[in-house]
Amino acid sequence: MDGREVNMPNTGSRRGGWITFTFITGAAAGLTLATGGWLSNLIVYLIQEFNVKSINAAQISNIMNGCINLFPVIGAIVADSFIGSFFVASISACISLMGIVLLELTATLDSLRPQSCDDGSSLCTPPSKLQYAILYTALALACIGCGCTRFTLATMGANQFDKPNDQGRFFDWYFFTFYTSSAVSSTVIVYIEDNLSWRLGFGLSAIANFIGLAFLLLGNRFYLHVKPHGSPFTGLIRVIVATIRKRKVQLSSKTEDYYYGQNGIAEIPPPSKKRFRFLNRAALKTEGDVQWDGSVAKPWRICTMQQVEDLRNLMRILPLWSTGVFLSTPIGILSSLAILQALTMDRSFGPHFKIPSGSILVLVLIWTSISLTIIDRFLCPMWQKLTGSSPTPLQRIGVGHVLNTLSMLTSALVESKRLKIAHAHHLRDQPSSIVPMSVLWLVPQLALVGIGEAFHFPGQVALYYQEFPTSLKTTSTAMISTIIGIAYYLSTALIDLVRRVTGWLPDNLNDGRVDNVYWALVVVGVLNFGYYLMCACSYRYQNVGKGSEDAALINDADS
Repeated sequence: MDGREVNMPNTGSRRGGWITFTFITGAAAGLTLATGGWLSNLIVYLIQEFNVKSINAAQISNIMNGCINLFPVIGAIVADSFIGSFFVASISACISLMGIVLLELTATLDSLRPQSCDDGSSLCTPPSKLQYAILYTALALACIGCGCTRFTLATMGANQFDKPNDQGRFFDWYFFTFYTSSAVSSTVIVYIEDNLSWRLGFGLSAIANFIGLAFLLLGNRFYLHVKPHGSPFTGLIRVIVATIRKRKVQLSSKTEDYYYGQNGIAEIPPPSKKRFRFLNRAALKTEGDVQWDGSVAKPWRICTMQQVEDLRNLMRILPLWSTGVFLSTPIGILSSLAILQALTMDRSFGPHFKIPSGSILVLVLIWTSISLTIIDRFLCPMWQKLTGSSPTPLQRIGVGHVLNTLSMLTSALVESKRLKIAHAHHLRDQPSSIVPMSVLWLVPQLALVGIGEAFHFPGQVALYYQEFPTSLKTTSTAMISTIIGIAYYLSTALIDLVRRVTGWLPDNLNDGRVDNVYWALVVVGVLNFGYYLMCACSYRYQNVGKGSEDAALINDADS
């Protein structure tokens, strides 16, 4: 069963299944609350408590966000190759806890912070080298711990189920937990840090991390563990090397001319009917490649057809993966610009409350959480009744593409209206003025982003998990994190490019043309959706279709 344990020690009970759901999502909730508690308000903490300049604080925050979305790949490789998802998640949660505790110490002990700066003073004491060292150590530990747990837990949870439909439902609820916890930490804990104390806010983050770790460890006796079988990337590299070394060897149409391992021919379709046929050279047997007993004599010259299939599957899915980068990049740009727009708009909500501009993005998390519930409870069952099958990951991703483009279109229209009001009130040359337009006008575009994420984000995770080779299951879910990391840095670079080349993004948005930026993103979204349709129409499922057929047969048998 893919190297997985199925029986609990000293019992006849089966491991895995929905009994593990509470423990894994509980761990995810605690760890997500902990991360949001320090990351969401990091820029403010650096400026107010460490006297860091605003631009430098933003750069540090950018680095942290980028690293958190790239570290999951490292955690996934370690999990798939050496110690498994459970141990990676447990160790990383401990590392995260150490980082947050150290960060809390910087907020508690005056000796770990520079002297506070008087309001309006330009002569602020910068942090010492020791204070910087402790701060960066705390951030590094918290960053590594968060990055290596987020998607490792997602894979570990999906490993508890055999059917793709159950895995898809798990991903829906896992990311519902993730978005809900992020929304809570970005509002409640941030409010405590801003209005009560940083010590209490970071303390709550540490407690949430500890509770998440406890949930993870308490469920260990119920988990079904996937045993790692060494680095899967070695086999993929061997395929590339062997293909290059045999580039002049002519391919054969005979199945028996290819190497399937010591156990003989596996259930793999004939090589002649496959894409990327040139890779078959890596499994083509030539003189001296295989010993008399069927074992490999030259490991860097001959590979099994299964290893060739694994690399072939990765190459087939890469075009779809690339569409995810261009799907997430506009979201990153919109997130940055929405905060700047909110700063220029009327943020009053009633006579005594003013919406913080940084909290406006919580609307995306809220709408995503609501939409995930509606999709799982209503839309998916309705779709299954109408069509006889559950919506495929590619269909969900496609809906996400459409909604994402509509959000950019809505953003362009709202910004055009904001500029017209600003010009009508002669606010074009008054950068600090507030445009008499409610910040709630931003709700529709952020709602569309959130609803779109509820479709494409779990859809991408489910697709990669189900279609990646078995040896790369943890790496598969980390691929979505890589998309976010690349898109995050790419959106930053594109904003900088627009500022250099055009006059659309001046410091005074009332004198700019942010609406043109959104119109450009609409064009990018339409082109990327066309590219996605080409990739999706030519793609053939390796595992999703098979799982759906199996589920249909089971349903027929039950009826």
